[in-house]
Amino acid sequence: MSGTAAPVVVGLDELLLSMADDEFVIGFSDSEWTGIAPLLEEDVAMSSLSQDELGHAFALYGLLAAIQDTDADTIAYDRDLADYRHARLLDHGRGDWAMTIARRYLYETADAVRLEALEDGSWSPLAELVAKIRREERYHVMHATTWFERLAATDGEPRVRLVEALLRMGNDAATVLAPLPAERDLVAAGILAQPFGTLERRWRAQLAPTFDRLELPMVPSLSDPMRARADHSASFRWLHGEFTSVRALDRGATW
Repeated sequence: MSGTAAPVVVGLDELLLSMADDEFVIGFSDSEWTGIAPLLEEDVAMSSLSQDELGHAFALYGLLAAIQDTDADTIAYDRDLADYRHARLLDHGRGDWAMTIARRYLYETADAVRLEALEDGSWSPLAELVAKIRREERYHVMHATTWFERLAATDGEPRVRLVEALLRMGNDAATVLAPLPAERDLVAAGILAQPFGTLERRWRAQLAPTFDRLELPMVPSLSDPMRARADHSASFRWLHGEFTSVRALDRGATW
């Protein structure tokens, strides 16, 4: 990537960390469907999607590592649980297939709006990476949407479980687009096209026709921005223990 030097912009590290943590947590969590998905094709599909997410996380951690003079693995694996800044939506456990699809649909559609607002940004390393990520994420949205509509349109247990998942995650659905403390600086610097509040409203407007057509309960607006990327759940505490367990065996080892 060209232009590796990072601009001195307050909040850039926070933006990169929140995006990377989002991709890392959903990628690691959904990778656990490998071998137990409801269809053989979905074993392959979820493995591929999760691998993409982890690759995106590594690239974003890499940009952050260059700013902080560290390395991507240190950022990914060596932080305390409370230091992760992924969206509260992703703190909900993998759950059953309907839960996973509902979570992934909400995340992927919100992430698509976020990425669009970053692609033409003024810092070329991030803008170039986002352009690449968007090409891959397009298929993630298609996969999640296909399953989301399939479950919603199937009477009985599939639809019931999907609705239950939406209600369970509803208050956290918009946390992917929660405002960041220094986002005004990011907008002023041309890194982020618009504030996250504007992006959240756009995302909800895009979701509304689908939710209306499928007669699903619309997700509420973000109610508690301060909690959006903090106060992690018991599900994440377990997940954090899983993905840090091997590295924790020997912090000085080169893997």
